[in-house]
Amino acid sequence: MSTWRDDPNALPPWNERPKCHCGFRTWLQVWTDPLPQGKKGCRFFKCPDIDDDFKACTFMQWIDTRPLGRVSLKEEQERRVRQQQIRLKGKEDELKRRRAELGQREAALKIQEEQFQAREAQFKREAEEQKNRYKEPAQSSTSDGRNKKGKFLRSTQ
Repeated sequence: MSTWRDDPNALPPWNERPKCHCGFRTWLQVWTDPLPQGKKGCRFFKCPDIDDDFKACTFMQWIDTRPLGRVSLKEEQERRVRQQQIRLKGKEDELKRRRAELGQREAALKIQEEQFQAREAQFKREAEEQKNRYKEPAQSSTSDGRNKKGKFLRSTQ
């Protein structure tokens, strides 16, 4: 039974592809340059560089040690379609990862908002309690020996 490593038209399963330094699953590509000599037509894994942060990732891993032979136009078109599918899958995975991160951030923000509202309610209760404490002595000012103007009354004992 041949595997994707032996068949130039086989597409490796997504989970068997290595991850680059950026953390993305790599793309499968075919070397097209004449140099280094003997590598033209060899397949390799390359970073998809879908970060859009303008940092160049240099990850590259050879699959083939020698070219697998001439590829027909139809096979080349199929390869390009597969590469586009791989890119799309990579972008879908990244989108899924970012959505998960967003969900976690939203949950954290909701918790913070609830904590803020609880603190705000506590401050309001404390302010109301403090306000009520200052009202009570003013209403019963005669009980501590003062008249309504705040002056002490003389004791007639």
